[in-house]
Amino acid sequence: MHVGMLADVYKPHVSGITNYIELNKRWLESKGHDVYVFTFGDENYQDDETNVIRSPGLPLLDTGYYLGFRYSSEAIRLLRVMDVVHVHHPFLSGSLSLRYCRSRGIPIVFTNHTRYDLYARAYLPVLGELVGDPALEAYLPVFCRAVDVVISPSDGMREVLIKLGVTADIQVVPNGVDLTAFRQPIAAANRSEFGFREENVVFIYVGRLGPEKNLPFLLRCFAGVAQAYPEARLIIVGDGSEKNSLQEWVDQAGMTSFVRFTGMVPYEKVCQYLKMADIFATASVTEVHPLSVIEAMAAGLPVLGIHSPGISDSVQDGETGFLVAEEDLAAYTAKMTRLISHKEERLRMGTKAQIESERFSIDHTGTRMIEIYQRAIEGKAKKRRSIAVRFRRLLDRVR
Repeated sequence: MHVGMLADVYKPHVSGITNYIELNKRWLESKGHDVYVFTFGDENYQDDETNVIRSPGLPLLDTGYYLGFRYSSEAIRLLRVMDVVHVHHPFLSGSLSLRYCRSRGIPIVFTNHTRYDLYARAYLPVLGELVGDPALEAYLPVFCRAVDVVISPSDGMREVLIKLGVTADIQVVPNGVDLTAFRQPIAAANRSEFGFREENVVFIYVGRLGPEKNLPFLLRCFAGVAQAYPEARLIIVGDGSEKNSLQEWVDQAGMTSFVRFTGMVPYEKVCQYLKMADIFATASVTEVHPLSVIEAMAAGLPVLGIHSPGISDSVQDGETGFLVAEEDLAAYTAKMTRLISHKEERLRMGTKAQIESERFSIDHTGTRMIEIYQRAIEGKAKKRRSIAVRFRRLLDRVR
C-alpha cells in the first residue's frame, strides 16, 4: 500500500503531530507499506529518513511553518499515485488533498489533532476570533464532509468536533505510542545530575515550552507547594518560545534550587528522566491526545493534569492520577501536596497507569489505521466507475 501523509509542517519542527507522523511512518514501513510525507519547507534540508517530499513555501516568522498553496510538480505526480492519503492539518494540506486527490478517486483520511481555537488564541491572540469557533464552524464541517474518513484521537475531541457542527461519521483512534523502550529495563537518570537527592519527590513535565502549555500556572502551583514541602523538585524537559521567560520567573522567585530546565534532549534521555521522576505534571488544556502523558504513564508515573479533552480521555481521575478544574490553582496545589505526602497512593496510581498505557500502543492503533485505510480504499474503488477517473489514474501511473 502507498500511503501519503500530508502535513503543513514536518521536521525539523518538533511537535506532537510531527512525532505522530514519524512514528506511524516507521511502523507502517516495518509492515511492508510505502509511506511518503508531503509538506512545505526548505527543499535543501537533509532528512534522516526517506520519502519526505518538500514543496517550497514562505517562512512564517520563526514558527517553523511555511506558507504554501500548491505542491511542486514532482510532489503532485507522486501524490497522484498514492493508494490513500492521510491529512494531518485541515487548512493548507487539507485543501490541497481535495484539489489533487478527490478527482483521482484517491481516498482521503483526516485526523483532527489540534484544538485550533485554543491554539490560535495562545499563539495569535489578535487573530483568535478570526480562527475561533465561528470560522471553524464555517470550515471544518464542510471539509469533513468532503473527505472519506474523519478520525479523532479521543472521545473528548470527537465531542468538540460535533459541537463545531461536524456531522460526518467520526472514528475514534488514539494516537499510538511506541512503548518498546518502556517495556525494557531502563536505567533511570542519576538525580545528582540535577543536584537532587533520593529523598526528593520529583515532578516532571515533558513537552514544548509554548504559551498553549500553561506552564506559568504549573510553576505558580509548584512554588506554593515547595514552600511547605522543601523536598519537592520540578524538572522541565523541552524547549520553546517561553523558555527564557519561564527561567526568568524561576530565578526571580528564588526557585532555582527547586526547578531545573533541561532544554531539548534526545528521546532516550526523556525515557531516563521519566524513570527518575515520581510524578508527571501538566497544566495544558489544549491537548487532543497527549503523547508525553502516555509515555509518562508507560514509565509508571501517576499524572497530575487539568480536566480537558485529551487529558481526561487518557487519565482516570483518582486511578491513574488526579485531574482538577481549569485554572483552579488551589485544587491543583492540593493534589500536588497529596501526591507528595501519600507515597503508597502515588505508587499504586503509577502501577495502574503503566498497565493502562498499553491500550495506546502503536501496535494496536497502527493495526486499526491499516484497517481504516483498507476500508477507505475498497469503498472508493466501488465509486471509481467513471471512465474519466480511471483514465486519469492510469495516466498518473505511467507518467
